[in-house]
Amino acid sequence: MAEIEYYVIFPNVENGMKLNELLKAAKIPATIAPTPREATKCCGISLLIKNKDYIPAVKKCVEDNNIEILDIFETVNKKDPMRNKFC
Repeated sequence: MAEIEYYVIFPNVENGMKLNELLKAAKIPATIAPTPREATKCCGISLLIKNKDYIPAVKKCVEDNNIEILDIFETVNKKDPMRNKFC
């Protein structure tokens, strides 16, 4: 079964870093990640949320703190387990 990932997309780096700190304080797991090109060509960073159960808490944090986001982009994990393996 394919693993679904969620990327919070921002108009600028400052909003991404601010939300990352707020989520960390709230114990909501998020990882700073490159923005998938199929999502947007805008800001270079996004926050990766691996568990759908956290999305409502992320949205509430965004709303409560007036953080500007562009979207929460849902995609199938396309990571190649053989990447950078040469033997």
